Amino acid sequence: MTDSTTQAAIPNDTFIEQFIAQLTFNEDGLIPAIAQQHDTGEVLMMAWMNSTSIAETLKNNRVCYWSRSRQSLWRKGESSGQVQLLKGFRIDCDADTLLLEVDQTGPACHTGRRSCFYRVVEGNELITDSEPLIDPKTLYGK
Repeated sequence: MTDSTTQAAIPNDTFIEQFIAQLTFNEDGLIPAIAQQHDTGEVLMMAWMNSTSIAETLKNNRVCYWSRSRQSLWRKGESSGQVQLLKGFRIDCDADTLLLEVDQTGPACHTGRRSCFYRVVEGNELITDSEPLIDPKTLYGK
């Protein structure tokens, strides 16, 4: 992992093309991507990427996902200002899941929480273990 001032090295177009070719995408051309805070290991969120969003992320060091609901690229933070800067990019052993080591600004979750994984099974209960850092209405201006 890198420190908070260091960005991931930007690969060239040839590498990006070859890298993407070795990934295993689902039938919709998507691959799951887990975002993890680079310096703490905190798991922030899971989203989907396609070949275009992967290339953009690698070229710009700012994370870009594919929004299934909007059917378009989703540059993390474009509406909320809560960006993810890329610090490291990993693939799993089967090349079918990505792990993005990021520097997250503020909350990663659309609910205003730091992490999307705020609901925890405890015995026979599902509890909420964190409150929003920012009200979603404030976060998205809606």
